[in-house]
Amino acid sequence: MRDDDLTFIELVQRDLHTVRWAGPAELRARARRRGRRAVVAAAVAVLALTSGVALVTTGRADRATEVPVAAGPSATAWAATEVPAEALLQASDLRPAIARPWNDAGLGEEIRLDRLVEVCRQDQGLTTTWEQSRYSRSVTLLRERPDVGGQREGQMLATQDLYRVAPDRADRLFDGLPALLGPCRQWRSSGPTAWRGKIVTAEVVHSWQEIDKGFAGDESVLVRHTVSQARRLDTGAPLGEPPPPDDRAVVRVGDLVSVLQNRAGGTESQLRDLARAAAERMCVAANPSC
Repeated sequence: MRDDDLTFIELVQRDLHTVRWAGPAELRARARRRGRRAVVAAAVAVLALTSGVALVTTGRADRATEVPVAAGPSATAWAATEVPAEALLQASDLRPAIARPWNDAGLGEEIRLDRLVEVCRQDQGLTTTWEQSRYSRSVTLLRERPDVGGQREGQMLATQDLYRVAPDRADRLFDGLPALLGPCRQWRSSGPTAWRGKIVTAEVVHSWQEIDKGFAGDESVLVRHTVSQARRLDTGAPLGEPPPPDDRAVVRVGDLVSVLQNRAGGTESQLRDLARAAAERMCVAANPSC
């Protein structure tokens, strides 16, 4: 058995220590986290634009529902430990600190930057390989409310997925980003669109770009996903307004890698601040430590 493989005893001990009944809040948190990570690869995928235009792409994403996982042992002597909850962003890292966290933990999960990138690559006949972590944790920071009923998506202030990953896999993750995103810098997606009570055929252009590097931790990159204004294919007429950019920060400190996203409408500056705060939190649990 390789040094970086999980032993049977380790798995059993982990399972025994985590056997419990989940409460309603935790079940909702897990459902949200899994929803964020759900593959956007179905026979019909709907992209809802902020203008209210719904663009439906059909018959593409269903060509491949399984994504290959990077394989192979770590090339370096590396001992993994679980990711402590203290290494995650906390409510106090937000300004003002008006959030409460929903946490979850994972084992052997893939470090997926954006599921829609997979759909883009599949549309072009390309496979997608995501690096695999050993341990992971995630947090969703939600705006506090007087009532504790159902939480709306608009209350999400920030999300963080934090992964413990072998050093060689972390290297491949950052080195491989240009090749991963390259085919998706100008991806045209078209399909039936609901517009003012009618169904028309429209097109949008997706683009993923690395817009900055080296602003936090040992390594960092800011990736921006933009969607153009929808246009009718028959007349070329514009439909509604384009949605705001969707920025994600990927930060590395030692053997820890974070993927961070702030709330819809959040600024690039706010995401940078979150990335720097996350890097400080990661320091205490990273191997090697800061």
